[in-house]
Amino acid sequence: MSGDPVIDSMPPISMSTFGEQAGLSPSTLWRFRQKGWLQTINISGRQYISRAAIADFNRRAESGEFSGEVQKPNKSKS
Repeated sequence: MSGDPVIDSMPPISMSTFGEQAGLSPSTLWRFRQKGWLQTINISGRQYISRAAIADFNRRAESGEFSGEVQKPNKSKS
C-alpha cells in the first residue's frame, strides 16, 4: 500500500481506537469495511487496521474517491 518502511513497520491499531481518533462511529467503520474502502486485518477475532491502510484510506479520501451527492430527506406525509 504505502511502501514507506517506517509506516509499514508500525503495529496495527484496533478498529475502535482508529474510530475514536478519526471521530467515526462503529457502524460507519463497518460500512467502510463492507464497501472495501478500509482494509482490515483479523487478529484473534478482532479487527485491526495497519498504518499503511490508514495512509491509503486518507490518500483516497483526499483525492475525492469516496465523494458523492448528499441525499435530501423525503418529506413525511402528516
